[in-house]
Amino acid sequence: MRQRPTKARPSHATPVGARAIRAGAVAGVMLILASVLTRPAAAQAPLTVGGVTAQPGTTVSGELQVPARGADAGTTIPISIVNGSRPGPVLALVAGVHGYEYPPILALQRLRTAIDPKDLAGAIIMVHVANMPSFLARTVYYSPVDRKNLNRVFPGRADGTLSDRIADVLTREIIDRSGYLVDLHCGDGNESLRPYLYWETTGAPGVAEAGRQLALAFGMDHIVIDTSRPTDPKAALYLSNTAITRGKPATTIESGALGQTDEESITRIERGVAGILRHLKMRETGPVAVDHPVWIGRNQVLNAGATGILYPAVERGQTVAEGALIARITDFHGRTLEEIRAPFAGEVLYVVATPPITKGEPVGFIGERAKPEEIKR
Repeated sequence: MRQRPTKARPSHATPVGARAIRAGAVAGVMLILASVLTRPAAAQAPLTVGGVTAQPGTTVSGELQVPARGADAGTTIPISIVNGSRPGPVLALVAGVHGYEYPPILALQRLRTAIDPKDLAGAIIMVHVANMPSFLARTVYYSPVDRKNLNRVFPGRADGTLSDRIADVLTREIIDRSGYLVDLHCGDGNESLRPYLYWETTGAPGVAEAGRQLALAFGMDHIVIDTSRPTDPKAALYLSNTAITRGKPATTIESGALGQTDEESITRIERGVAGILRHLKMRETGPVAVDHPVWIGRNQVLNAGATGILYPAVERGQTVAEGALIARITDFHGRTLEEIRAPFAGEVLYVVATPPITKGEPVGFIGERAKPEEIKR
């Protein structure tokens, strides 16, 4: 006898069409999830500094205008913005605050084209020559226009002399738009200097510690602990200190000497910037922070007490005992006017190595190795 076929029970079975629809829905959900998980982070926003705007993933160069005031002519500040393709910090790199300090200026010329914005998170604002009057006139320390030291007039004044107005523009357009700042210096045209940088302890503890990490990331083997900078944002005096007193970590570096343009000094700056980019997670690659730097605690700039001809008695990097002769000053007939001696034992971080000297100007800079408690402050 032939058995009758059993009818399917709808409550316990799924039609083929329904299974296909369900499978398609699951596949669609998975596709959406995959799209979300692999979608790049939100695009970096355009960045405008002065009248210069860089779209994400581009490098744009232009100028900041420092307006004229009365008979006092204005000037320009050449800048570049390297705006990354992904969100991240804004780092300011400033060269040429002193116009006779060439390795930082040349290093930024290289970095302007070497850093790929598509490989960058965040943005870099490069100030190629902060003090154009001094650069073009080849002056040491002072502006040829108003005889002011630009790195002693921050945060500047919009109604002041040219140096004051340059500082004001740098404060408003560079510091106010950045989250971190590196002030790039070297021994001026008269200074024989061994490389070092500053960890400035001014500012809130978090800012000071972030500045310490910037100094380590730059990778130089001598770090001066500077506890003497002003704390008033309205009288910050120095470029880096202006950033710090506004809550923005900063460091000042010194790489180069005597108006030279040597490859070693330029490359040291390029390598240091690469270390900071890695530290701030703006790029994945770069040198690691220095492990065991020489920390300099007590330090003192030695100033001339007379005007005349300077005869240095030491070399940069030399270790000296307390009381050692650093330099002597004579008048223009050879009579000794002053002997400058080391106030304590330490290392010569720089010494002025050219003959002209004016009363009150620096002759040298001495530093003593820091005690453990100074390093941990």
